[in-house]
Amino acid sequence: MNEINITVTVNGTEINAKVKPELSLLRFLRGQGFYDVKCGCEMGDCGTCTVILNGQAVKSCITLAAQADGGTVWTDKGLGVCDDITKRLQKAFVEHGAIQCGFCTPGMIVAGKAYIDNGGRADREEIKKAISGNLCRCTGYKKIVDAIFDVAEKIRKQE
Repeated sequence: MNEINITVTVNGTEINAKVKPELSLLRFLRGQGFYDVKCGCEMGDCGTCTVILNGQAVKSCITLAAQADGGTVWTDKGLGVCDDITKRLQKAFVEHGAIQCGFCTPGMIVAGKAYIDNGGRADREEIKKAISGNLCRCTGYKKIVDAIFDVAEKIRKQE
């Protein structure tokens, strides 16, 4: 198949590339050196590859790179450099022991950020729903929910 030209801004850096139409956003990002986007199931089940595309959390393994053309993608690492909520979530994950093997962590933090950005509040049941597309095999989720709850609650108290 023919390749197509895409332009994507990733973590604030514009990237111009030629890609095959079937290339996933996950493979595109990792091919560009964004290894903080983890590769899990590549079927949209585990959520470890979650990134923010044009303000929405998406699973990059089932999103085509071509769908990001003209858009903006943020990964956990990129957000951690410039976004206060992400920095707070990263710190809370450490403080609450929500990181075990670290494999699900980037996707969980991105999902937590998207939840808070979209008006999510300190509600454990709603947080569970927001991260339900992300699998963790180490922590049992409680510590992850506690970390996101903590950040959401502190944001609420500041308002």
